[in-house]
Amino acid sequence: MKYWLFKSEPFKWSWEQQKAKGDIGEEWDGVRNYQARNFMRDMEIGDLGFFYHSNKGLEVVGIVEVCALAHPDSTTDDARWDCVDIKAVCDMPVPVSLKQVKANEKLAEMSLVTSMRLSVQPVTPAEWAEVCRMGGLNGASLKPA
Repeated sequence: MKYWLFKSEPFKWSWEQQKAKGDIGEEWDGVRNYQARNFMRDMEIGDLGFFYHSNKGLEVVGIVEVCALAHPDSTTDDARWDCVDIKAVCDMPVPVSLKQVKANEKLAEMSLVTSMRLSVQPVTPAEWAEVCRMGGLNGASLKPA
C-alpha cells in the first residue's frame, strides 16, 4: 500500500462534499501537472491519502481511499490528463495544520513542506504514521489513538 496527499481548495471541493459522495467516491479531476498526474497513474485501489484543505484552512482534515484506478479525466478531451477516484474513509479527529507539519522535525522532508504547489503528493509510511499520530489516529488501523 502507498500513501498520498490530495490538496483541495475548500471553496471548490471540500471535505464535507467528499464525504457526501459516500462509497461511490469522486474523480480527483482537474489536475494539470504532469508530476501529479504521474503520481495518480502509480496509485492502486486501496491506497490511502490525506485530504488537505489548501488556501483556506491549510490543514489535513480527513483520510481518503483510492477507489478507481487512473482513467481519463472527464473534465477535458485532452488525452494527456488522467485522474483517480477517491472516497472518504474518516475524519481526522484533530485537523493537522501546515504550521504543525512544518514545526515537526520528523516531517521536514515531507512533500507538503518541500513541494507546496503539487495537488497530489506522495507520503512516506513514516510521514503517514506521524501525521496520523498528530491528528489523533493510529495510522495502521485508522482508529483513534
